[in-house]
Amino acid sequence: MNGFKGIIGNDLIKEQLKTAIRTKAIRHAYMLTGDKGMGKKTMTEAFLLELFCEETDESKRPCLSCPECKKILSGNHPDVIYINHEKPGSISVDEIREQLMDTAQIKPYEGKYKVYVIPEADKMTIQAQNAVLKTLEEPPAHVIILLLVNDDRKLLDTVRSRVIKENLRPLTDTAVREYLVENFGASGELLDICVAFSKGNLGRAIALYESETFSDWYQRLMKILRNLRGMDSTELRVELGKLQSECPDLTEALDLLELWYRDLTMFMVTKDLNAVVFKGERKALMNMASVSSYNGVQDAMEAIDICRDRLRANVNPELSLELLFLRMKEA
Repeated sequence: MNGFKGIIGNDLIKEQLKTAIRTKAIRHAYMLTGDKGMGKKTMTEAFLLELFCEETDESKRPCLSCPECKKILSGNHPDVIYINHEKPGSISVDEIREQLMDTAQIKPYEGKYKVYVIPEADKMTIQAQNAVLKTLEEPPAHVIILLLVNDDRKLLDTVRSRVIKENLRPLTDTAVREYLVENFGASGELLDICVAFSKGNLGRAIALYESETFSDWYQRLMKILRNLRGMDSTELRVELGKLQSECPDLTEALDLLELWYRDLTMFMVTKDLNAVVFKGERKALMNMASVSSYNGVQDAMEAIDICRDRLRANVNPELSLELLFLRMKEA
């Protein structure tokens, strides 16, 4: 970690935050938005390093060696408070009161600022958001609040209106590819799939490349797609059961299926196999294209969206997958 210098992309956000620190025009609350893996935590740490670093030469900040930097890097700075929550799906009003409101008036121990970081802030209950709102409306001069948010639509309009929103943007495919090549030595079809699958989300690309289970469930999914039309319901059910046990997050399997049908559509339109992501599955793509129609592919894409909605609604995953693949089989 090397402050803002070590972050790829989102140059405008980096410059805005650096300028605010340099000119001492820091606002009392910021909201960093973006999907999981987009770099909200990394951007937060960079901001904290730049804010607290004792180095006076701006070109050398953050120095990473002063006591303040070391405390930030170790997660032990007394003036940086990360709001924790007991339940994975929500942040309660009591947790906000105990960890933020009850201590916000207390002056910083070491410096000029006390920073409260709320990861997954969109999980705050309505009551918790209203509690935070009281601090946002009348913030102590020394308090900075950082809301890290996956989906800001879950926050109250009154909360959103009182923070500076910084929306982290996806990186280019080229930037993601270069990072994986330079830092992991990635190559071949796995590199292509990680880049395409990540949709500019570097954290997601890294997690996929480092995953110990990805290769297993990816190969399982490819096996099903290659043989789907020839499978009877029993065979399909067995393979889907294995896929479900191998894939820790079925929504990722659905994302990969969308990528597959994107390749299929592209090939059906252009007849160019050089442009597809699944270069190792060219034969399977050609076979599926020979028996598929554009309407059938559209039906399959709609079925993927329906399956995703069912999974979000906690419909039985096994049944949801089976209904999806039966519809895909007929597409």
